Amino acid sequence: MTLKLVVAVTLSITVPVIAFAQKESPTKTAPKPTIAQVRKLVKMISSNKAKLKTYCDANQLDEQIVEAERRKDSHALEDLNAKADSLERQISPEYTKVMDGLEEVDRNSAEGKQIAAAAINTLMKQCK
Repeated sequence: MTLKLVVAVTLSITVPVIAFAQKESPTKTAPKPTIAQVRKLVKMISSNKAKLKTYCDANQLDEQIVEAERRKDSHALEDLNAKADSLERQISPEYTKVMDGLEEVDRNSAEGKQIAAAAINTLMKQCK
């Protein structure tokens, strides 16, 4: 169970960053989100069943993206990234902003671990 949780958290944090990195490099990077912003976002998603379902669907796509990357299947990767982007936009602009800003957070730092624990774990538990 713990291993599954660690894998889910890692995927939830890294895959959106990978997907973002594959797009053309933007001229501006999103600002690093605060823990308060992440918690507010989690609360917003958790309290809305439609947004939570969309988040869970996007997470399932993230797992498929990782697999497509492993297989070096660029066609599948392109399609999956487009679907994931669409789902992320459906969640909210704040979600997209926070996820883009996570690129600025070192996931091995205390802050990165706190964000993962406070946010991603809470949402992943609800995606069962």
